[in-house]
Amino acid sequence: MKTIQAGILKPIPHLARYLIFALNQNVDPTETLQALAKEIDGGETVVGLGLSVVQKLNARIEGLRPFPTIVNAGVDIPATPAAVWCWLRGDDRGEILHRARRIQKLLAPAFILVQVVDAFQFGPALDLTGYEDGTENPTGDEALTVTFVQGQGEGMDGSSFVAAQQWIHDLDFFESLPPETQDNVFGRRRSDNEEIEDAPLSAHVKRTAQEDFEPEAFVLRRSMPWADSWQEGFFFVAFGHSLYAFEAQLKRMAGLDDGIVDALFTYSRPVTGAYFWCPPVRNGQLDLRALGL
Repeated sequence: MKTIQAGILKPIPHLARYLIFALNQNVDPTETLQALAKEIDGGETVVGLGLSVVQKLNARIEGLRPFPTIVNAGVDIPATPAAVWCWLRGDDRGEILHRARRIQKLLAPAFILVQVVDAFQFGPALDLTGYEDGTENPTGDEALTVTFVQGQGEGMDGSSFVAAQQWIHDLDFFESLPPETQDNVFGRRRSDNEEIEDAPLSAHVKRTAQEDFEPEAFVLRRSMPWADSWQEGFFFVAFGHSLYAFEAQLKRMAGLDDGIVDALFTYSRPVTGAYFWCPPVRNGQLDLRALGL
């Protein structure tokens, strides 16, 4: 598909930076978004737009909605809506830094930078616990079907929805657990990544088994570890042709379906949560026709 932001399908990069922007209500974002569209082709920088931007433009993107705040026993999942989300991919930290600075200057003053998260690849797409992420990711034609909007017309076809969450890990606690308990948190053996048939119902793979939902809840995961001077964790990113699949998995993880909470919450907690619409691409730049631009 020539209309997709190609970076969504590319393998996890060695390095990344996430930029999250808020909307300056006192500035019309129209010209800024048009300038951003000319700058971004969706390859090494993937861009998503939040609901506040869409509403500011008096537009509507079918399927884009607020991120759900979820509270359950021992679980607190926040919603932290934002206006623009940028995923900068690359191999050179200096180049990524300068690219981020250009984007920040380009978006000012219509958009205010509120968060920067630096991420990196650990081994073959591992979480910092050492367990592989995205084992069940769709591939080939299935990945296209799962990830991108199709059949809704020009300006929408090739677009995608993304859920973004920053999680903070308590690695000291996790590493204090016996190896068997660690495996049962995920429902896979760290040694060979094989699924454990008799893992507890709280195991992450059982909470999020995509084929067990009705309808099935497949997403394309593109998550990466992150760290700063004080903390570390996982920046969870899930793309889909709608937000249904991610939301269905999140609610089951939180125990809203059957009261069983995902064991991930024993050592990790989300501190952000937002939905974005990733526009399609046209002639090498973002296609914002669905927003009337």
